[in-house]
Amino acid sequence: MSAPLEVRLRMFLESGPYAVVGASSDREKYGNKVLRCYQQHGMEVFPINPRATEIEGLKAYPSLETLPKQVTGISVITPPKITEAVVQEAIRAGVKHIWMQPGADSPAAIAAAEAAGLEVIAGGPCLLVVLGYHE
Repeated sequence: MSAPLEVRLRMFLESGPYAVVGASSDREKYGNKVLRCYQQHGMEVFPINPRATEIEGLKAYPSLETLPKQVTGISVITPPKITEAVVQEAIRAGVKHIWMQPGADSPAAIAAAEAAGLEVIAGGPCLLVVLGYHE
């Protein structure tokens, strides 16, 4: 049985460092806004994007497995089919908390993450709303 949403949110926000899977260099995309939201709150964060070398002044990494240090929590802003693969990578990388941003989740991704013991936030609020993001 999963913890109540408020508890999962608090556990996630206390669990850094973080990675944003699906980080984007396009400032109009949510993958960029979520990354900047972490930065605005002084949280250690790594952008994951296999096609970028730098996003918002941070070195970008092609995958969770290439990060210079282990992250505990990830925000996922990818299409649901990609999220399903991200979950498998997150399990291998030792991630404990996964926040599937609205539109990134799928029943298969949620089930796989929960079966592996990850704390999952999905089908709920966006990180931008919870933390309070400003342009």
